[in-house]
Amino acid sequence: MKAARAVLRGPRRSNAPGLPDEVSFGIIERQAIHRGTFRSVRELNAKIRAFVNGWNDRCHPFVWTKTAEQILAKANRQKTSETDH
Repeated sequence: MKAARAVLRGPRRSNAPGLPDEVSFGIIERQAIHRGTFRSVRELNAKIRAFVNGWNDRCHPFVWTKTAEQILAKANRQKTSETDH
């Protein structure tokens, strides 16, 4: 019996609203299924669900380390050169 091979394709990188999905796929791939061998899609699905459930059990709120003013000041700073690469 040949092992099932899953191909996870997230949204395109230019799709900014879909970017969190792409990040999620990357985390799951690196931490849960990378180099794994799954004999069926059901087995792969169970592994992903177990990872997501564990992730959700360990979740914590995001804590900002900078003020909005600090972030905006850096985002709006002047360019140091006018070179186009």
